[in-house]
Amino acid sequence: MSEVIGGLEIPETGAVAAATRHIQETTRPVIYHHSRRVFLFGLIHAHRLGVKPDPELLYLAAMFHDTGLLTPFSDVEQRFEIDGADHARAFLLGRGFSTAAAETVWTAIALHTSPGIPDRMGPEIATTYLGVLTDVLGLGLDGLEHDQLGDILAAHPRGDFKNEFLRAHVDGLKNRPETTNGTVNSDILEHFIPGFQRVTTVERIVGSPWPS
Repeated sequence: MSEVIGGLEIPETGAVAAATRHIQETTRPVIYHHSRRVFLFGLIHAHRLGVKPDPELLYLAAMFHDTGLLTPFSDVEQRFEIDGADHARAFLLGRGFSTAAAETVWTAIALHTSPGIPDRMGPEIATTYLGVLTDVLGLGLDGLEHDQLGDILAAHPRGDFKNEFLRAHVDGLKNRPETTNGTVNSDILEHFIPGFQRVTTVERIVGSPWPS
């Protein structure tokens, strides 16, 4: 029997079960619960928008979207979003998903912190992004059905989410701060790490080797 939370069904597939176990075992509880809420809020946005994302792909994108915060994660220094996207793509391809499906999940994860782009793309990509915005920034919170929201938070409580979520980002990015330049994550590091100062686009243009 499929798991249902707030009237929203968790896909019942081998890949979903494997991803759930993997995220539970390798990430902090705050990231696990956040990722599950992102999926559920993503489904709510899909229903509101009248789009139909593949629920399995949406679930996998939601579950892997913050795995790039693990340290160490990859063999190269790159944005945490790309770390998570690469890991998810390998996971899907290793389980027989099509290249197109793997690329959809990769894109959803890679762009989930890029405002103004993912919500104009395919349903899995857009609803992953919107689910993240709801859980992190409260997008559309006042429009959520009270009992459904209560069921979601009962299954996946927020606890001290704001502080724990920010700490997870600082811990995952403090050893590769330059990868946050030009992203929303540079704000977090500049706020929490003494002496860190992000390089602005103006500084990069003015300091380029061009004479004018």
